[in-house]
Amino acid sequence: MLKKIVSFTAGLAIIGMFAIPGCTKTTTVVEDTTIPTDTATLSFSKDIQPLFTASCAKAGCHVGGGQTPNLSQGFAYQSLVAEDMLVPFDPTNSELMGWLTGKLSPVMPLGSGPDPAINEKVYNWIYQGALNN
Repeated sequence: MLKKIVSFTAGLAIIGMFAIPGCTKTTTVVEDTTIPTDTATLSFSKDIQPLFTASCAKAGCHVGGGQTPNLSQGFAYQSLVAEDMLVPFDPTNSELMGWLTGKLSPVMPLGSGPDPAINEKVYNWIYQGALNN
């Protein structure tokens, strides 16, 4: 019986020697989450604000006089900072990601979240330092 296990293990090692060199890595998966990180630099004004405008800054939601933070154009970044919702370079510990992933309730965007496309971009933006660029 021991001989069969050793032969099987040796066979897997040989297969691995040929399979692994051909692998390429295009996406990094961040520990403790299923959100992939991309190396492309994200801009708050070009990549993140449009997501908030389309999904969050709607009447009765995250606009002036509505729920905090105010995610409408021209107010979103400062509102996120003022509400301590961002930990630059640490999306896992950023409150904003808690709402977007459903770790905090209710999950955002309300009624449709979590949205993997939104989560990936916001996660990566925070991971890159959550700059107001």
